[in-house]
Amino acid sequence: MNRFSVVMFICEVLIPVMMIVIGAVFIKMPPKEINSFYGYRTKASMKSKDAWDFAHKYCGKLLVPIGLITFFPSLILAVFVFNMSENIIGAVAATLCILQTVPFIVVIALTENAISKNFDKNGSRIEKK
Repeated sequence: MNRFSVVMFICEVLIPVMMIVIGAVFIKMPPKEINSFYGYRTKASMKSKDAWDFAHKYCGKLLVPIGLITFFPSLILAVFVFNMSENIIGAVAATLCILQTVPFIVVIALTENAISKNFDKNGSRIEKK
């Protein structure tokens, strides 16, 4: 077993694992205050404490299942190519990392959409009729 295979294996499953961990943290222990260091930080989410809390809960509830869904195919592919040539392992790892960023972008788009449907431009919750 060579180090390159091990490092690439870790890289191939790192993004889904990060999605699961970040999602779980956002659900269970979201940042209590709006800050510029940690959390789901967008203009919309930082308009008010209510929008901030909403964004973390919403984003976390998306990240965990999407992370789980992307983890298993990534793990299977990583195991499948583990002992192949460095060129194949590198190409698979790079492709997977690129493909795994798509769900992150989708989560951001869905979260921003949910914020815009639930909060006005000032961060006040929109009353549902």
